Amino acid sequence: MLNFEIEKKQGLARVGVIHTPHGDIKTPAFVGAATRATVKALTMKEMRELGSQAILANTYHLVLRPGTDLIKEAGGLAEFSSWHGPTFTDSGGFQIFSLPNVKINENGVKFKSHIDGANFEMTPESSMQAQWAIGADIHMAFDHLAKSESYEDMKEAMERTHDWLDRCVTEHQRLALANTTNAQYLYAVVQGGTFLDLRAESAKYCAGKSVDGFGIGGVFTANGMDKMLQTVNSILPEIKPRHLLGMGQEPIDLFVGAEYGCDTFDCVGPTRMARNGSLYTLDGRINIKNAKYTHDFTPLMADCDCECCKNYTRAYLHHLFKTDEITAKVLASIHNEHFIVKTVDRIRESLLNDTFKDYKESFLARYYKNNK
Repeated sequence: MLNFEIEKKQGLARVGVIHTPHGDIKTPAFVGAATRATVKALTMKEMRELGSQAILANTYHLVLRPGTDLIKEAGGLAEFSSWHGPTFTDSGGFQIFSLPNVKINENGVKFKSHIDGANFEMTPESSMQAQWAIGADIHMAFDHLAKSESYEDMKEAMERTHDWLDRCVTEHQRLALANTTNAQYLYAVVQGGTFLDLRAESAKYCAGKSVDGFGIGGVFTANGMDKMLQTVNSILPEIKPRHLLGMGQEPIDLFVGAEYGCDTFDCVGPTRMARNGSLYTLDGRINIKNAKYTHDFTPLMADCDCECCKNYTRAYLHHLFKTDEITAKVLASIHNEHFIVKTVDRIRESLLNDTFKDYKESFLARYYKNNK
């Protein structure tokens, strides 16, 4: 079983450490979204320097390119990418079910590559085999993304996810017995969308399975996430870690996730927004492309110690974006990723020193003050 040590609890919130074969993750923690074995626009050295503790890669994308056999030959995801720290893979289910003309049956999913149209099939068993070949410390079970947000579709997707989870567990255990030198761990994925009864049913089902932790996936809404997480995490066993899949673009997601018992988060949003010039500050996001920054020779954020803020001005960043320089995307991505990573690190500190409520209220009041 994955070693998860809880250091302190405060309601559903907790501070802990996940001990993985490639190192420890101090939780709560934001996990860098290294979709294709890289965080877009950033090197792994830059990820380490900005404070990231772990990365998460996408099985669907790595199956297509470069192929899991090549990653296995390289020594696994950490060696292949030169990350050398804790690693996650998600199953790629979200991406697969988002493709057009996907054919779903009880066995799995047939789809065409978005790269060259080649035919592929993913089953619970092949997803586990691919993730073991990629060699991440923590895998996500293959889950079914509902085709709509209706109750009927959510229930059908949840039930298929549960059926596939059983097969994932069986295949994961078979692979674990055959790979005794490499410890790798499996998370079940809780589904159910915005429907609390389905979320509760899914949490109970997943909690009863022989897994090492839990991913919480599917449809989220900002206004209902607190109730959903409270429902789910009140049911999931406390001794196992919980990962909130695809959440963390908005700072409020991080506070709500941590407050209601999530230990790790991942999201492509921070770097995606950065590449488009949308940058975090403590006073909310700004669009650095706006003309008002042309003569602004102050740092992007005065109290930020990332490479971007320590060395460059808003005027320079504005210039880089307006002239479409690659450096613009690099510096902006460093800042946004650093901002989110450090926000979660400070959430952890506030839980340890019993100031979480005050930190949450002051941070969110300042960050969203212009949205009131």
